[in-house]
Amino acid sequence: MLKNRILVVEDDAGIADGIAVNLQYSGYDCRVFSDGRETANALMADHSYDLALLDIMLPGLDGFALLPFMRQYDIPVIYLTAKRDAPSEIKGLVEGAEDYITKPFDALTLLVRVEKVLRRCGKLDRVLRAGDILIDLENHRVTRGDAEINLKPMEFELLALLARHKNRTILRDRLLNEIWGADFFGDTHTVDVHIATLRKKLNAADLIKTVPKYGYRLEEK
Repeated sequence: MLKNRILVVEDDAGIADGIAVNLQYSGYDCRVFSDGRETANALMADHSYDLALLDIMLPGLDGFALLPFMRQYDIPVIYLTAKRDAPSEIKGLVEGAEDYITKPFDALTLLVRVEKVLRRCGKLDRVLRAGDILIDLENHRVTRGDAEINLKPMEFELLALLARHKNRTILRDRLLNEIWGADFFGDTHTVDVHIATLRKKLNAADLIKTVPKYGYRLEEK
């Protein structure tokens, strides 16, 4: 199964390394550049990217100047920038960026936004794997080994989110917000009930771990 390939253009080495580690940890392949002109030149030889994460204030060419190159090769763009002013955000979105995230940002927020853009653009991997569990995102079908597991819609979405972020502990509140939405009238007990059901249906107590007083993690060694 091919991994989604993501281009990261960020001149702060610490931030770039952090983004790359989180992307790779979540199953993405990525390449990092620190200079806008170097990035534009490199795209002529290799432009097989599913998404680009661009800083705006870059040496060589800034992120706004890089956007036409990305559009030429049909690469969706998310801006990651310290520019928090409304005109910059409007400029980025009007000119064609899919999203605009200001620094500092939470790693999980970035990963969720990356997934949403890939899905919206039809570039997201259509099958996730966690151990011997296969999650077919397009057909909403889950199998473990040779057995098909029938999951309700929220159970499926919860499992897919955990699988997208394997080996990463996710807060109960975050799971509730991402799956049921910020306007959901309920509490985190809803998450606990769905996790218990997933474990039972998938026989997955060995995979879905509880982190006491925090959240859950789908663990794949």
